[in-house]
Amino acid sequence: MKLVRYGNPGAEKPGIVDAEGTVRDISGIVPDLAGKALTKASLARIAAVDPKTLPAVPAGTRLGPCVGNVRNFIAVGLNYADHAAETNSPIPKEPILFNKAPSCIVGPNDDVIVPRGSQKTDWEVELAIVIGEEASYVEEKDALNYVAGYCVCNDVSEREYQIERGGQWAKGKGCPTFGPLGPWLVTTDEIKDVQNLSMWLEVNGERVQDGSTKTMIFAVPFLVSYISQFMKLEPGDVITTGTPPGVGMGMKPPRFLKGGEVVALGIEGLGTQKQQVRAYEG
Repeated sequence: MKLVRYGNPGAEKPGIVDAEGTVRDISGIVPDLAGKALTKASLARIAAVDPKTLPAVPAGTRLGPCVGNVRNFIAVGLNYADHAAETNSPIPKEPILFNKAPSCIVGPNDDVIVPRGSQKTDWEVELAIVIGEEASYVEEKDALNYVAGYCVCNDVSEREYQIERGGQWAKGKGCPTFGPLGPWLVTTDEIKDVQNLSMWLEVNGERVQDGSTKTMIFAVPFLVSYISQFMKLEPGDVITTGTPPGVGMGMKPPRFLKGGEVVALGIEGLGTQKQQVRAYEG
């Protein structure tokens, strides 16, 4: 299934995309695509209904982030061998973990706001994992049983805040609008091989990232298992899994977003995003 949340910010309703690409309302089945609505049992109730029997949502209705009320927004740093190389960083021996503030989450086509005073706002196309079952001390061989599905994430990053301001990466990762998710939450049955998906990102029509999940250092099952050793994962938690090469920081000279750009990105089978970048207006 391709699941969506649609409507005005903060008042999104859950939906499903039918075979013709029409969004259908599923608020009569689940109140939102959040928390326990993402468990196997809940997804099975949604799957049992013929989408054509459900109300159609008007074309052009805004799509919100495909997961609501995210409590844990976890990110993995330097998880692509070719990205580590472009940033002159060693291959991590274990996954680098940090948190993005859940308040940074926005819809896939909402504006991205460059923070006040920012000089180094950057882009990162990433595969995000959406957890569907409570997971603690999970074995790698069982890890995918705890995943509801996948989506596209733009892990927008402010490199000065992240790297030059001391402390942890979280400073440069959780600014407002730094977490576009969607358009769809695609359930695991739709993705044949999550470790072989092409992914790309363009700035003003120029292809700057062109990679694949096959160059991940730590694969999806390992990440879910690994993270579950340190914290309890719950339905609706999001894990964004790192980016391939082509970020602005790695260019010579480096390039960053200032406002006025259009960023488009996508992952095979998971849909596309498109964001207008705007300078902060206080």
